[in-house]
Amino acid sequence: MSLATPRVAGETLTWRDRLFRLRDEILSNANFQRFAGGFALTRPIARKRAVALFDLCAGFVYSQVLLACVKLDLFEMLSRGPLGANELATRVSLPVASMRLLLDAATSLKLVQKRSGDRYGLGPLGAALLGNPGVLAMIRHHAMLYEDLTDPVALLRQERGAGYLARYWPYAANIAPAGLSSADVTPYTALMAQSQPMIAHEVLNACSFRDHHCLLDVGGGNGAFLSAVAHKYPKLKGVLFDLPAVAAQAAERFRAEGLACRATAIGGSFLSDALPKGADIVSLIRILHDHDDAPAMNLLRAVHRALPNGGTLVISEPLAGIRGAEPIADAYFAFYLLAMGSGRPRTFDRLRAMLMETGFAEVALKPAGMPMLTSVVTARKASKVDGADVNYT
Repeated sequence: MSLATPRVAGETLTWRDRLFRLRDEILSNANFQRFAGGFALTRPIARKRAVALFDLCAGFVYSQVLLACVKLDLFEMLSRGPLGANELATRVSLPVASMRLLLDAATSLKLVQKRSGDRYGLGPLGAALLGNPGVLAMIRHHAMLYEDLTDPVALLRQERGAGYLARYWPYAANIAPAGLSSADVTPYTALMAQSQPMIAHEVLNACSFRDHHCLLDVGGGNGAFLSAVAHKYPKLKGVLFDLPAVAAQAAERFRAEGLACRATAIGGSFLSDALPKGADIVSLIRILHDHDDAPAMNLLRAVHRALPNGGTLVISEPLAGIRGAEPIADAYFAFYLLAMGSGRPRTFDRLRAMLMETGFAEVALKPAGMPMLTSVVTARKASKVDGADVNYT
């Protein structure tokens, strides 16, 4: 087929489109696949792509191997020293053959590693997981996501009612979230608190709070992030604003950590209530991507009203389209939020447009050490002298 000849009558294709179409026809050709797999120069590339394709097909099985290891506390047991399959099988009440099957599977995924004397120890990925309790908590939590993804096409067509994740995150579709009880909010608050130390580390590496006097953490959960910032900046005051039942847990945390003299927790709903004023910097840590555009814009307007001229907004969340981290936001979080029933990952360009529309300026994407975990965006409340006084009512 000629590159200049479109396949469909009336179809207009750019040269780039035609090159991609030619590539697709070549790669999908069975004869070419056999040739590439046998020819010495192309064999490594063909094998690499074959492995990548198989990983996509087998990914769910890999995730279940990981989940089994976590549910059985395998990494914790192996952290104390190598153990044999028989000993491990006895400890977790599995048949020895099943234990060996799991260990061999986990070894292939670098979660565990064979040691001397027919024993097993931590693999490089298992050791890394052991140092990240937030990731381990999310792996346990993923059982609900897997249930919701049993029929992904039905999920995409929205043919199903609220699934496991929608019920787990009750605020997502609740018309009166401020009325949720402590029992309603404790599970997801605890889950988010597990990963907040990792997020706080990324944010504190990306931006400084040194020149600010008061931080307002909106949707701050049980106060894990605000506590981390307050401990690093002992002169900084803090205000946490979250649902009443969540704010009560944060207040208890501040008392336990000796921060009650400069950290306050206020209950309310940022979807309907005015935000507390007096802070010169506001943080939205994994908040905006949980909400659709309309409530997200309302929240940004509320933050703009609460800040003084020149005040700073810090946003931390996974962004779509970040080079090297595309699957995290564009695949994982996109489907996770779809199952949750609220929100979506946004590109930096989209987030910048939303911020500028609500009156913010100097929007910047900060360098992040772990963009697959979170990106950090800062913005400043523009004033009239900036020529950016926007009517957002």
